Amino acid sequence: MQETVHSKRFISKIVRYYLKYDKQNPFIFLSAVLAFLGICVGVMVLIISMSIMQGMQKQFEEKLTVMNYPLTLIPRYGTRFDDDTLQKLEKHFPEMIFSPYNSAQVIARDKSGISGGLLFGVDFDREEKVNSVFADALPRQEAKTKYRIIVGAKLADELFLSTGRKLNLLFSKQRAVGFTTLPVQKRFVIEGVFRSGLNAYDKTYMYTTLESLETLLDLPENTYQGIHVQTKNAMEMVQPLQKLLPNSRVIGWWEQNGNFFAAMQMEKRALFIVLMLIILVAALNIISSLLMTVMSRRDEIALMMTLGATKREIYKIFFKLGSIIGAGGMVFGVLLGLLGLWVIDTFEIISVPSDVYGVSKLPIDLDPLDLVLIIAGTAAIVLLSSLYPAKKAASTDPLEVLRNE
Repeated sequence: MQETVHSKRFISKIVRYYLKYDKQNPFIFLSAVLAFLGICVGVMVLIISMSIMQGMQKQFEEKLTVMNYPLTLIPRYGTRFDDDTLQKLEKHFPEMIFSPYNSAQVIARDKSGISGGLLFGVDFDREEKVNSVFADALPRQEAKTKYRIIVGAKLADELFLSTGRKLNLLFSKQRAVGFTTLPVQKRFVIEGVFRSGLNAYDKTYMYTTLESLETLLDLPENTYQGIHVQTKNAMEMVQPLQKLLPNSRVIGWWEQNGNFFAAMQMEKRALFIVLMLIILVAALNIISSLLMTVMSRRDEIALMMTLGATKREIYKIFFKLGSIIGAGGMVFGVLLGLLGLWVIDTFEIISVPSDVYGVSKLPIDLDPLDLVLIIAGTAAIVLLSSLYPAKKAASTDPLEVLRNE
């Protein structure tokens, strides 16, 4: 036990001595500093990059969940839902919110131009409970006419639309007029403008009342093309809903955007691997620095071994030396990364186009798993980079070195 304590003191003293600046070999110290800084910068960049990627993914996920709804029920075999189905759902799943809808492809036409889109006929009272973006666009006082419409901000900007104006919509359904047929068209009063932050939806989605679509498209009353579902546990509720309504299809929001999120996940993994190479390059500096230390201090190593130092102690000296350089860079890198996240989140130093990303500043969200993977990956690289120089130092032959001296 006494020998173990002396051994630890001896190793710590030599490590502290080798960490000091050596005037005779300044390049060795510089190489160690570069290795320290390389690992520090690599870890910092990894943390910030992964946080931004995670934040962007979460931001898009939240917006797409709202606009695509957590779950959507669609009847099979060309059938339609009715009020009995709606009551059945509300009875079995009182914790969920259901909003029936009908939809039609339309062309919005105004003096400023035309634009295609998708018109949803919804119950305004139900829809505002499942769609927060739609709820924010509703006016305090509703119009008396059933032919009222909520349009997206992108469409309103392109056609110079505003609340209170009228918008002419052309439907794909044809009606006989004299000896010919013409598409059904109707003028709607714009009651509100919604902003989801996603141009694809802000340009194409429009909302009107169920009654207006039933009248214009000659649809059966109180029947629906589908039902939007608001629930906190979307993935877990797919099977129960499918079991209750076997002749319907349950579509989750993730199914409608699977390719998009798969691409983001792959990009995140690729970025992690590429940035980890920065740490790997810095680890090469640790190897070169330790090897140069070993070569320049061969006589000292031989002298220590002659005076009783074991190969294991020499091995631990250089392994600990490399570990301290790498661990120090890792710790400072984590601290600088967290500081950088705080600065980016607190001050709007980096702005992004809100019409493209839906936010004006970079969204930050540090996933604990990402942080653990960064620390674990860095630690593994640092430890592996310290093995060979330590083994090289321990294999020094003191007789050969002293003979040459």
